[in-house]
Amino acid sequence: MHIALYSAFFSEETLRYEKATVTFLESHGHRIILVQRLKKHLGEQGNNYSYFDEELKLDLKVDFLFSIGGDGTILRAVTLIQDSKIPILGINTGRLGFLTSLHRDALNEGLDLFFSGKFTYISRSLLQVKTRETTPLLEECGFALNEVSVNRKNTTSMLSIHTELDGQPLTTYWSDGLIISTPTGSTGYSLSSGGPIVSPNAQCWVLNPIAPHNINMRPLIVPDSTEIKISVQGRSKNHLLSLDSRILTLENGNDIYLKKAPFTVRTVQLEGSDFFSTLREKLFWGQDKRNTQ
Repeated sequence: MHIALYSAFFSEETLRYEKATVTFLESHGHRIILVQRLKKHLGEQGNNYSYFDEELKLDLKVDFLFSIGGDGTILRAVTLIQDSKIPILGINTGRLGFLTSLHRDALNEGLDLFFSGKFTYISRSLLQVKTRETTPLLEECGFALNEVSVNRKNTTSMLSIHTELDGQPLTTYWSDGLIISTPTGSTGYSLSSGGPIVSPNAQCWVLNPIAPHNINMRPLIVPDSTEIKISVQGRSKNHLLSLDSRILTLENGNDIYLKKAPFTVRTVQLEGSDFFSTLREKLFWGQDKRNTQ
């Protein structure tokens, strides 16, 4: 089997688990392709492993990508696989790890489960983003797994964010920004801004204003078949547009168009792990002393 290993950051702890994963895969006869920046830590390519350039899309010959880090690492890994349909197994060496299925403390046990076929796939929808005037970054990688957000830049004044759904006016948000979240991203930035938690297999988007001045404005859930148009105005000439961990500056008035991407990303869910058990573990749901009586 051909396995790609990716990490966005190389802390001492992450490197330890990178090396442990490489050792496991080599001992089981798998071919490994590692992100180029690991070469200085692991040396020249060996008999069973080589390197890939993270600036390029991964080859379709890769069977799985192992993302070693936190949720942010998986978000960056998505830019490598794009529409290639290569599934991602997340190995959590970070803090929260909502998207990761395997915890570092159970690395060998989790890999044994994986290679025994004791896993399922979660198919995750993405947002595709375009602008009225061509934006190079969006042409290269104009999609987001977690969320797309509009935020202020170089001003403390609110933004005026005119929003349309399927060509019909919705409202103008007077706020610090607007988050358009996928179900996957509902436990991220949107949750921190008062948005609802959405099961990852739900077919919807969440529109969530950031600190709205219209006090009756609340998060809105719409079908993921909805096409969204956003036009931003404000006292500053520019505003920020972020797609997961990627941020760019847009000039006010450059309309933003969002719709469901024509492909999905598949993540691996190991046996014994599911979304709701993750909620209980990561967000401490049910940890009330009354539940032990």
